[in-house]
Amino acid sequence: MTRPLSVQLYSVRDQLAADREGTLRRLASLGYGAVEAYDVLDDAKGLRRIADDLGLTVSGAHVIQLLGPEPGAVLDGVAALGTELAIVPAGIPHEEFTSRDGLARTAERLNSLAVQAERHGLRLGYHNHWWEIEPRFDDAYSIDTARAAGGPHAVEVLAELLDPAVFLEVDTYWAAVGGAEVPGLLRRLGDRVRALHLKDGPGTKEHPNVAVGGGTMPVPEILAAAPDAWRIVEFDSCAGSADTLFDELKASHTYLTSLEAA
Repeated sequence: MTRPLSVQLYSVRDQLAADREGTLRRLASLGYGAVEAYDVLDDAKGLRRIADDLGLTVSGAHVIQLLGPEPGAVLDGVAALGTELAIVPAGIPHEEFTSRDGLARTAERLNSLAVQAERHGLRLGYHNHWWEIEPRFDDAYSIDTARAAGGPHAVEVLAELLDPAVFLEVDTYWAAVGGAEVPGLLRRLGDRVRALHLKDGPGTKEHPNVAVGGGTMPVPEILAAAPDAWRIVEFDSCAGSADTLFDELKASHTYLTSLEAA
């Protein structure tokens, strides 16, 4: 894996709001070589300038605003960051992932956005949480017998309906919380997976994250199942102070780089 380890900036959202340049400088000092943005409408050019000054690559950008009425401005913001990956991280009703018709509508919406993204020189991706994992389908993609059948997860059915240009950023922790055996899921999705969110914890929806390698996730097996994907560390939440969060980010970096070196 030659790409630098990235961190999703949502992890340090409060710190960014107080001191953007200082926060990015601190992440760089921990050894991270890339960041993933989450609000491209908030001075994307300024973020790019600071990242460039610190030697940070922008690995991608989360663009929930792309589902709004003015996708063009959002895509311009992504392009200004110097990344080609525009990732929809949520915003589609959970119920759409519980039926074949809902998945078809979701795929149609994402495929349409992918065409617009391509006009800006970008690639569109989709990022899961647990609600795209929990529903399972039988061979006829009926959810009525899915739980007994143990068929494909909703995100797998969605992948079959998406244009090949649309990639997936798999949040490995939420996939596990949703009931997936994550390395197997990644192998089945194959080249569709272009990025991974790496986080750890007790495997529940309610509890805060811990440093990658310090929880229940089978991290080495996950990395082996998607060897060419971007690795992006994220904390949805972290118990303790801001200093604790940075300590956990550092521990995550140390653990992941030790695996890459092994």
